[in-house]
Amino acid sequence: MPLVQLVRGAAVHAGSRSHRSAERLISAGRGICSSTQRLSGSEGSSSSSDGDQPKVLITGGLGQLGLGLAVLLRRRFGKNNVILSDIRKPPSHVYDSGPFIFSDILDHKNLREIVVNNNISWLVHYSAVLSAAGETAVALAKEVNITGLHNILDVATDHGLRLFIPSTIAAFGPSSPRDPTPELCVQRPRTIYGVAKVHAELMGEYYHHRYGLDFRCLRYPAIVSADRQPAGGTTDYAVQIFHAAVKTGHFDCYLRSDTQLPMMYIDDCVRATLEFLEAPADALVSRTYNISAVDVTPQQLTHEIQKVLPHLKVVYNVDPVRQAIADSWPKALQDGAARRDWGWKHQYGLPELVQAMLAHISQGNQQDRPC
Repeated sequence: MPLVQLVRGAAVHAGSRSHRSAERLISAGRGICSSTQRLSGSEGSSSSSDGDQPKVLITGGLGQLGLGLAVLLRRRFGKNNVILSDIRKPPSHVYDSGPFIFSDILDHKNLREIVVNNNISWLVHYSAVLSAAGETAVALAKEVNITGLHNILDVATDHGLRLFIPSTIAAFGPSSPRDPTPELCVQRPRTIYGVAKVHAELMGEYYHHRYGLDFRCLRYPAIVSADRQPAGGTTDYAVQIFHAAVKTGHFDCYLRSDTQLPMMYIDDCVRATLEFLEAPADALVSRTYNISAVDVTPQQLTHEIQKVLPHLKVVYNVDPVRQAIADSWPKALQDGAARRDWGWKHQYGLPELVQAMLAHISQGNQQDRPC
């Protein structure tokens, strides 16, 4: 797919009033609400001990990670203690499942009102313009991924919040050791998305040491989720291939067959995030950790899927832009520090990941069929 088309459909998690022409790019993390706006889903069942639990705000909440984490956090802390925020109108099932509010990470005053009026204690910041999409909209990516970050850091610091900001494999570059990539090494990414992630890591750690901000950051590998839609990411193929395998049996892959990247099933990812958020501060030797699960190439992923769906045929039509990005990223991540300091352990290897994805997609297709 040409990158212009890819960006038009990309999940871009914030925007700017000065970029009205780019509004079609925006999918999460930005909107306008008054301090008196009522939260949806605020009535109904919740944990009997809601008042004793953290109150969590998730920016960019309509993305795969925000939705997945909200489900886990609501089970843990009570439905009304987890507020999703985004610019887009949510689907009805999301709107009805718990509190939702439109918020604008570029509107510092509005963000502060949301934190104060809802007594927020934890802030999970998922708003971002993703890797491939960001390369076609650099000015927008700078505004969202850097200016928006500064607003988040300031509000979190001023109000004593526990702040989680994800980083990714995109924070590394071609000069970083790639197989495996250690916790600490040279980081010289070549995408605006990656540059912004390095900036977030360093700014968060600076605010922690300078102002005492409880900043926490995980470098995610590629996340695989059956509910995920293409969002302008370089690793989208690892989701698209499953849908193609079930629906058509044919897939055009835009990366070379031997392009190895670290990946993780979404259930492991959201569980890791919750475990990290709950970890005692004195157990954290670092504020930024690598986490990983499986390291896989398109060819290896194809072969594992073909064990279940042998009819799957894959053709490799390499996209030079996304291939160049993938070639600058780690082939594997060292995550021994997370396993040592706060007990991280993945549950989904490649066979388990493939089985879970195919079961989820097949079940969804059955439910979508007319009676």
